[in-house]
Amino acid sequence: MSHFQKKQASTKQEVPTTAMPDIIFILLIFFMVVTVLREVELMVRQNLTDAENIERIEEKRLVSYIYVGPEILGAGQYGDTRIQIDDALVDRDDFRTIQNVMRERRTQEPRLIVSLRVDEESEMGIVSDIKQELRLADALRINYSTRRTAGTDVSM
Repeated sequence: MSHFQKKQASTKQEVPTTAMPDIIFILLIFFMVVTVLREVELMVRQNLTDAENIERIEEKRLVSYIYVGPEILGAGQYGDTRIQIDDALVDRDDFRTIQNVMRERRTQEPRLIVSLRVDEESEMGIVSDIKQELRLADALRINYSTRRTAGTDVSM
């Protein structure tokens, strides 16, 4: 008979969870910092015209975009020329909406730049009407977005 007994270790085999809330909080902050905000979903076609002499706008937060082009109907089909501000289409008969939206944005940011992103096949009459509404909204800093000849989109 043996006088020796085998001793069992009294440690538990559990995963320590005391640091779990800290790790989750750090991951949450990390994903909040690196996540890109949602872009505007285009509802109009944007084939911008080419340009050679262009300048890049440095302060993108000052820019508000107005998109003009044929409405995307789906399955490669396009409708009539429409105007889009943010995620909303503006009726061609209701240009006053442009004036109201831009006046409100201009009061929030006096240095606002309105960038017109106009499809190359759009009518110039619509652009003239938009410019008239912007003038009435006192949004006088206007530029036209173009595509660099090499294919890179840049705002003038």
